Amino acid sequence: MDIFFPHDEIRNIQDDLINDIINAIKNNKNILVHAPTGIGKTAAVLSTTVAYAIKNNRTIFFVTSRNTQHKIAIETLNKIREKFKIKINAADFIGKRWMCLIPNITELGTAEFYDFCHENTEKGLCEFYNNLKDHNKMSIRAKNVLERLNERVFSVNEVIDLCKANNLCPHEITMLHAQDSNIIIADYYHVLSTSIRESILKRSKKEIKNAIIIFDESHNLPSRCRELLSSQLSTYVLEKSIKELKSFGYSDLAENVNMLNNILLELNKKIKITENETLISKEEFYNAVNNVADYKELVNLLTPASEVILEDKKRSFTKSIVHFLEKWPGPNESFTRILKRGFTKKGKINLILNYRCLDPSIVLKPISDEARVIAMSGTLSPTKIYKDLFGFDADLKEYKDPFPKKNRLNLIIPGVTTKFTSRDNDMYKKIAEISAGIVNAIKGNSIIFFPSYHLIDDVSRFFNPLCERTTFFERPKLSKTDKEDIIENFKKYKDKGAVLLACASGSFGEGIDLPGDYLKAVLIVGLPLAKPDLEMKETIKYYDEKFGNGWDYGYTFPALTKCFQNAGRCIRSETDRGAIVFLDSRYCLSMYKKFFPSDWEITTTKDPIKLINEFFDKN
Repeated sequence: MDIFFPHDEIRNIQDDLINDIINAIKNNKNILVHAPTGIGKTAAVLSTTVAYAIKNNRTIFFVTSRNTQHKIAIETLNKIREKFKIKINAADFIGKRWMCLIPNITELGTAEFYDFCHENTEKGLCEFYNNLKDHNKMSIRAKNVLERLNERVFSVNEVIDLCKANNLCPHEITMLHAQDSNIIIADYYHVLSTSIRESILKRSKKEIKNAIIIFDESHNLPSRCRELLSSQLSTYVLEKSIKELKSFGYSDLAENVNMLNNILLELNKKIKITENETLISKEEFYNAVNNVADYKELVNLLTPASEVILEDKKRSFTKSIVHFLEKWPGPNESFTRILKRGFTKKGKINLILNYRCLDPSIVLKPISDEARVIAMSGTLSPTKIYKDLFGFDADLKEYKDPFPKKNRLNLIIPGVTTKFTSRDNDMYKKIAEISAGIVNAIKGNSIIFFPSYHLIDDVSRFFNPLCERTTFFERPKLSKTDKEDIIENFKKYKDKGAVLLACASGSFGEGIDLPGDYLKAVLIVGLPLAKPDLEMKETIKYYDEKFGNGWDYGYTFPALTKCFQNAGRCIRSETDRGAIVFLDSRYCLSMYKKFFPSDWEITTTKDPIKLINEFFDKN
């Protein structure tokens, strides 16, 4: 089988990966690939699949959760196109909302945006959409832009700029370009969402049975699939809906929504004073609604009103209620229903009724039944667990870290823990002393990852007076600009040395690259275990029944995956040298240590600074 490898040389381990992908494609199999940073996953997978797709009239969907991976895929495809002088057309999609040229449109929620877009285009109110046609034929300006897109592989940002200059809808232009494309580069939801996937396939004139779907960074798939099928209803949204309905003259419907609010308040009595959540059955809420109004008729009444509001305001809380009410009567198996109680900053009660998906295979298995799937990541180990979570048959391949082992120091430091029962000022002080000692010894930048923002605050009180380095702090919900500013300023300290205190599951936990001298050490404090709330208990129970090991599948394994993603920020090339330090006694236990990559050489020590100095003193 031909391959279109974009670079001059294929590394040995990369050659193994290419051959494994070829065998999977030839035998019409799915494949799960654990390939650590540095192997060259993107070049390997595209060089093989592009050659096969062109020869066999298949379509490649390169699906990723990161914009940086869109860029790498596009660069790789342009190199293949130039080196082999072949025509490769690729359509690059991001969320439709982010491609829209209407000012401030990104402030809408996803569901709100799609409803608003549909209304505007149907009624001929969107100039960017209208400009695509001239007397029911494709306009000259649309044809000219599409011809430009055949010259090379354009990134989505380039397409947006091109369309902005021509007053055309970027999403619609990309969709038209997709009809003549071999490759579609997209975000997860373009493939995971049944409705969006079917729309793209239909409008791009593709068939799922002829698709090869490459899921990049596929360790993220379980959480993305669960979120896709989950929904929630809160008293906050209900109260906002009541106000907007009244302002539009729907007083009767406002009363119905107030009735929903009263139902949540009544269900709140099920939550014990000492707790903040309880399980709710499908029937409890459904029947409570039916007792005062016909459930289905209520949905039918709220829907047109929500669309009127959406058209006028570009936002509708009532529409969010409709979406929830439509999902709530869904299946019980693989889902859980939970009512949570919280309070606003002003002390007002806020209730949230959740319909949560527990099993990502509900989304992934139907896709794998029709298309061929290649799922790859630098942290897809053990692949056996991911195979179970994904729910489909696949070849399992795990590759070792390609970088020299001598360039990496892996340490576990016992004697401290972030275990909830051990948290107190003495423990925070001990963690701070060890962390500050290590950071002060590192000749360069360090990142310390904590399980939560609260722990950052608890430890930093003791850490700050001891740390000799300039300290940066991650805060919750950073904007893209804030995140980029922190990274750029952090990089300026590569010679003097600085430290960034970050959250394991926050903005810097994965998806950032600090190669070379920009990062010399990563410290992972504690274990980022999920809160042992009802949803987590239900997840563990579900996987206990399904695989006989709910604790590993639902609790331990997801936390360790975050740790390995954090650790992966440090060594990004074969010349990088760095220390990875795990601070928690629990890392010594077999129930956690068994998940560490088999090729990692890990030293347990209570004297890390001595080993760190020896490591960095070596050439």
